[in-house]
Amino acid sequence: MGLRRTLVGLTFCTCYLAFYLLNKYVLSVLKFTYPTLFQGWQTFVGALLLHVSWKLGWVEINCSSRSDVSTWLLASVVFVGIIYAGSRALSRLAVPVFLILHNVAEVIVCGYQKCFRKEKTSPAKTCSALFLLAAAGCLPFNDSQFDPNGYFWAVIHTLCVGSYKLLRKSPKPSTLSDLDQQYLNYIFSVVLLTVASHPTGDLFSVLDFPFLYFYRFHGSCCASGILGFFLMLTTMKLKSLLSPGQCAAWIFFAKVVTAGLSVLLFDAVLTSATMGCLLLGGLGEALLVFSERKCS
Repeated sequence: MGLRRTLVGLTFCTCYLAFYLLNKYVLSVLKFTYPTLFQGWQTFVGALLLHVSWKLGWVEINCSSRSDVSTWLLASVVFVGIIYAGSRALSRLAVPVFLILHNVAEVIVCGYQKCFRKEKTSPAKTCSALFLLAAAGCLPFNDSQFDPNGYFWAVIHTLCVGSYKLLRKSPKPSTLSDLDQQYLNYIFSVVLLTVASHPTGDLFSVLDFPFLYFYRFHGSCCASGILGFFLMLTTMKLKSLLSPGQCAAWIFFAKVVTAGLSVLLFDAVLTSATMGCLLLGGLGEALLVFSERKCS
């Protein structure tokens, strides 16, 4: 059982690393900055693979209840905001910077639970939230590659991630499983992003993309869609096999490895002040892992 959990954890880390680095390559190196098309493609591949897996009996999906589907509709809208804003932010920010800003979503969840639900928060979790918030707050002033548009979309992405986490923790009863929810997210994203591709201008602007007919672009897009699907599956498998604390530890490890390798593979100017912010954010997430393991 221990070996199985380790293999699932390593598979998750591999998918996480490959997914983020490949997305960064498409967005920043190839400069395919048409998020409605890129994210629409990824969610289409995810929906297709999940639907085929369902029809073959490999997974079980049950979205027949209209009330549950309508209840989940808001979360699906927020999910579209997550992937759209995340794509816009990742195209302009270094991967370590993006991940630090992404972590602020935990601060939103922690603050909401403490202020509105009056839940007790451990000192370690409170310190974690403060460190994550301080790291994200100091980054714009110490980032030598500061991009206002990148930070703007990162803020939108973070707000959407925090909102999505809160919606998933909603006390309202629902018979939808995690796979059901993701299937609905995929379907709604494909529809909404396809419709949005025309008013945003992406549908016609992509014709001027210089690598549109290059095999490396086609291969990267296909691989990113498949990797996104397997990342989703391994994340769910990880959460079903491991305790929240162990799961948080694997996610933290995956982020550290991804951030470290991205600095070697892509242009990233990290000053001592920037590194200080990143380390503070890393300390904040390490404390979050510690608090999760202590509670579980």
